[in-house]
Amino acid sequence: MDTAWQAALELLDDDLRRRDAAARTRRAYGVDLRQFAGWVAAQGLQAEDVGPKAVRRYIAHLSEHGAAPTTTARKLAALRALFRSQREHGRISQNPADLVSTPRRPSRLPRVLSQREAARLLDGIPASGPLELRDRALFELAYSCGLRAEELVSLRQSDVDHDAEQLRVEGKGRKTRVLPVGEPAMAAVACYLERGRPALTGSSADSGDALFLSKSGRRLGTSDVRRRLRTWTARVGGIGDRPTSPHALRHSFATHLLDGGADLRSIQELLGHASVSSTQIYTRVESARLKRAYARSHPRA
Repeated sequence: MDTAWQAALELLDDDLRRRDAAARTRRAYGVDLRQFAGWVAAQGLQAEDVGPKAVRRYIAHLSEHGAAPTTTARKLAALRALFRSQREHGRISQNPADLVSTPRRPSRLPRVLSQREAARLLDGIPASGPLELRDRALFELAYSCGLRAEELVSLRQSDVDHDAEQLRVEGKGRKTRVLPVGEPAMAAVACYLERGRPALTGSSADSGDALFLSKSGRRLGTSDVRRRLRTWTARVGGIGDRPTSPHALRHSFATHLLDGGADLRSIQELLGHASVSSTQIYTRVESARLKRAYARSHPRA
């Protein structure tokens, strides 16, 4: 990669750091943009030659090689961020990626567990050994508060307010929200802290104040959370044939709140969505559920 691209990427990374972007986001942008720089070089173009036409050709190239619309849209977002940074610093006069349409992504409703399935999953995790106590607390809290996997693994012991039955969560963009926690989740967390976590801490020096620990005493990662949820879903059984992910628990949390009469604005605040438009997908989930119930039940459906 030539020096012009390297300088542009470093400038963007500095901008993202100043905006407190997550390290994972910065890494993903770096990977996508280095791929684009390699493609540009293979076309015999210089960095200054890149305009809307070159960006469109790159997007077409990705599609022709089987990239999913979601992947293509992510890479285009990275390009827009790169050229926006260049424009803000006076390096270019316009953002060529702004003139390229985002590929249409298929409209898929999120995976949602029924209330019975959610209860079956959570009640199926025994309160026996340290790992089971941890997993019970982990997924009770995920469902009780609608947390993202990244939010779960970032929790500290000090974030749990046992007296007020509340949880302090640092979400996307380093935005903090305080959430109510249901009684089953609070009881599971208290039991884990009393009987589970001390057994997992061991001699590890890097556990710190992290709430959820691995069997070696380190802070859990998001891949650990996904793997353990897949394990319990398979072990408990009877929870449908689609994979269950931490985000499925988050979607179930929001959908069940809507079922119970909560308004969209309240659900938006609980989920930590910046815009209510992100929350409106749950009205589509509810609409789809009602249509299925109508089709099953009405004699002239």
